[in-house]
Amino acid sequence: MTRGKLITIEGIEGAGKSTALQFIQDYLVKAGVEVVLTREPGGTDVSEAIRKLLLHSTASEGIAPETELLLMFASRAQHISQCIEPTLSAGKWVVSDRYVDASYAYQGGGRGIAMDKISLLDKMIVDGLYPDLTFLLDVPADLGIARAEKRGTQKDRIEQEKTDFFVRVRNVYLERAKADPERIRLIDATLGLGLVQDQVRRILDEFIRKK
Repeated sequence: MTRGKLITIEGIEGAGKSTALQFIQDYLVKAGVEVVLTREPGGTDVSEAIRKLLLHSTASEGIAPETELLLMFASRAQHISQCIEPTLSAGKWVVSDRYVDASYAYQGGGRGIAMDKISLLDKMIVDGLYPDLTFLLDVPADLGIARAEKRGTQKDRIEQEKTDFFVRVRNVYLERAKADPERIRLIDATLGLGLVQDQVRRILDEFIRKK
């Protein structure tokens, strides 16, 4: 059986990941690909419980950056073992809203945790199970925040961070895209929906032809 492919979507709040996720799913289904959508943190019952703690904690004490990092990787370990790896082994494709790049961007760039500490956890938990393709939907931090504000939904713990936090997150994302341009494909998400989808479609066309 041919092993499935792992596609991930990254970007700061307001970049349009949810819309892109649906577009990619529709594209793959039309191409005859059996696909499973998932997300991080989350994707399994245990991982979703960790997500609730990370994003919607009601505890009076704050969550330390190192605790946040470890919880993210704990969620990821469960996600890989119970969802991603079994799905890929079954020949299905996985499309995930965020994955390991997000830890470098949010806990590294945003929280200021040393990248070598994140890399140690990466090697331990991800163990080389990197995406075959990553879409990085890129928008300036102020635009992403403005878009997120328009949703009118209650912000989670990370969404409540200030602009400079998301500037740092974006910068790390861009650094990773520059270092790995074959895997991480940069999408100009400041454009209108149709133009964003055109960029995604062209990359998927190329990816499907090569598979």
